[in-house]
Amino acid sequence: MTLKDELRAYRTRWVEVEAVVAEERRTASIELRWQQLNAAYAMAIGLGLRQEDTSEAGVFERWVKLKEKAVGLLPKA
Repeated sequence: MTLKDELRAYRTRWVEVEAVVAEERRTASIELRWQQLNAAYAMAIGLGLRQEDTSEAGVFERWVKLKEKAVGLLPKA
């Protein structure tokens, strides 16, 4: 198997994984989603990410910071 074939197979596997994950998200119950949201909230508190600034601008600034951190974690395609 050539490197090109291996790369295609690798990408194909990840497309399949992405499809399974998308299906799991689509079929997740409200209860599961609520548990996941609560877990994420508890983790944010535990990591000291929760802030008392409730202004709209503060919310947007925090989303920008989170997005920047998340984009840095994504694998390069």
